[in-house]
Amino acid sequence: MIKEIIFGVLGGLGLFIYGIWQMSEGLHKAFGGRMRKILHSLTGGPKRGVVVGAGITSIIQSSSATTVMVVGFVNAGLMTLVQALGVIFGANIGTTVTGQLIAFRLTDYALPIIGIGMLTIFLAKRKSQKYVGEFLMGFGILFLGLNILTNVVKPLGQYSWFNNAFVTFSKNPFLAILTGMVVTAIFQSSSVTTGMVIGLAMVNLLDLRAAILLVLGCDIGTCVTALLASLGTNISARRAAVGHIMFNIIGVVIFLPFLGFFQNLVVHTSGDLPRQIANANTLFKIINTLIFLPFIRGYAGLLTKIVKGEEEEEIESMPKYLERHLLNTPSIAVEAAIKETVRTLGLTQRMVGTAVNSFIKNDAKSLERITRGEEAVDSLREAITNYLVELMQHELSLEESKKIPPLIHAINDVERIGDHAENLRDLAEQQIDSKLPFSKMATEELQKMYEDINRMIDCAVNALERKNTDEAKMVLEQECQINTLRDRLKENHVKRLQQGQCNVLSGVIFLDTISNLEKIGDHLTNVAQAVIEGLQ
Repeated sequence: MIKEIIFGVLGGLGLFIYGIWQMSEGLHKAFGGRMRKILHSLTGGPKRGVVVGAGITSIIQSSSATTVMVVGFVNAGLMTLVQALGVIFGANIGTTVTGQLIAFRLTDYALPIIGIGMLTIFLAKRKSQKYVGEFLMGFGILFLGLNILTNVVKPLGQYSWFNNAFVTFSKNPFLAILTGMVVTAIFQSSSVTTGMVIGLAMVNLLDLRAAILLVLGCDIGTCVTALLASLGTNISARRAAVGHIMFNIIGVVIFLPFLGFFQNLVVHTSGDLPRQIANANTLFKIINTLIFLPFIRGYAGLLTKIVKGEEEEEIESMPKYLERHLLNTPSIAVEAAIKETVRTLGLTQRMVGTAVNSFIKNDAKSLERITRGEEAVDSLREAITNYLVELMQHELSLEESKKIPPLIHAINDVERIGDHAENLRDLAEQQIDSKLPFSKMATEELQKMYEDINRMIDCAVNALERKNTDEAKMVLEQECQINTLRDRLKENHVKRLQQGQCNVLSGVIFLDTISNLEKIGDHLTNVAQAVIEGLQ
């Protein structure tokens, strides 16, 4: 008997957890990429963030995934703390959909759902359709595991010691909340714990009060994932993660004195206990959000006092000059696109400088700014290109239409400079982690080449900003000097190797570094050519 129960619980719980994971994973594969873009582009004010967070989490069925994305966006400077808090509040609401689905008691249909999912995977030709099949399989496996789990634990209801354990939860709210919190922290999913609670209620092993308390604990435990994701991130991202856990803890504290009233409210939502539990979870998160939302800016201010530290320089990844109403005045719209391109080039210049300085000074801490800068550059390149493509659909003069193609080429070259800055970051990281030695001469040579490249970027910025062909021609002249310098540095490096003055691995990084710097020069010449050929 004991052996059957243990095996049944392990197997049923394993299938149940795997089903939830597979369901979430299938939806994440099918829609996750699109949801990430939507999350990035749609978040405006906090109210809108709540709607977006709830909608996206309802689709990908993982508040942890949404929150981790939000922490990443804040770390990359793509989202403010206030926007992030709105999305996090909404994500808490969206994740309750899993509990609502489980409460439908679809255990009798588990096998046919699995079969339909498998057929979809085998017969579908498109990846997105196969991912939907994975979701259906996970959905069916979830109910199959729940069916096994509930059938195995149901006989335990005849034992007084087992019932007394759950009665204790009703009498001791803190123990119930702590249990829900710990179990959720272990499984890294509030959906898993909430589903288990609903499953126990289906076989009358839990009353509503104990179930509500366990679910409240789940809401605190699910914050562990966001806290882990915030490790090593910037101060704003850590504040978002702390804001997530405080939101749930404060919400639970607010609800506890009104638990009896809340329980009576939930009873009136349905006559079915599993549905009541699912509704309690949803109602708690909606009410908690409504309580916090009017004070969200003050809450963000409180977080800045709790999680102290200086914010790093914000990298603005959203366009500053690309106003849509300017599209009706093409000449001004072109100027706006040029200004945005200049701003993006300035960002890549700072990225290159950060990478080289980190390399020379063995400063690994500042390298993370390059990653955030690269994400911002990619975002700006896409925004500028889309803006120019949309502008081409308007009625343009011959002079205006001639400027757009070279400008599109220019922003693509600027983005490639960002890629090379990222390569330089990787090389600096490798050199710092491996503690590779560099001779004084090699360091001075790299410094010299960087200074030449930096002057070249200054000329390219001036050429673009002022549409100055003289500055553009200076870029072309400097490019020849950069090529000559590259060749001389390679020759010097070979001599140091022959004389035993240079470590072989250090030499590889040295050559890759000057190669990336030289390629940055190539892209700068393309920008200069764009000015000479079409932008003046």
